[in-house]
Amino acid sequence: MIRILTTGGTIDKVYFDANSEYHVGEPQVTHILREAGVAVPFSCTVLLRKDSLELSDADRALIARTVAEVPEKKVLITHGTDTMVETARTLGDAGGKTVVLVGSLSPALHRSTDADFNVGFALAAVQTLPPGVWIAMNGQVFSPQHVRKNRDANRFERLETGD
Repeated sequence: MIRILTTGGTIDKVYFDANSEYHVGEPQVTHILREAGVAVPFSCTVLLRKDSLELSDADRALIARTVAEVPEKKVLITHGTDTMVETARTLGDAGGKTVVLVGSLSPALHRSTDADFNVGFALAAVQTLPPGVWIAMNGQVFSPQHVRKNRDANRFERLETGD
């Protein structure tokens, strides 16, 4: 069984007008997985419905506490992309669980979106990666300590480590 925790972010945004008025709506991850015919057992818990720029230290503590408390060893977290790396870094080693954070750069409800691909990719990642905390975006898996969001290119990329 995979536990899915939703926190909001662009993946769940609903836009009202061309001026970018939005609210974070219902979690889309279960709809995406059911529409794709995914047969892997999962349960979904809605933790937050916030843009990731609005997440506080208390929200990140809630996410970490929930990861620690759920019985499942595999946890998928939908999260806004702007502070996904920060949240991933606060999760530490996740107590021996495999935790994958995923989001999208455009809302799941948009006709052209990366949400479906990213969620499917992250679901595969959480089933195959070793214990630890990971970010799955743009068809790649990243360690939180070695990734950044490149806002200009609108993608995640590995940090140069100098090794």
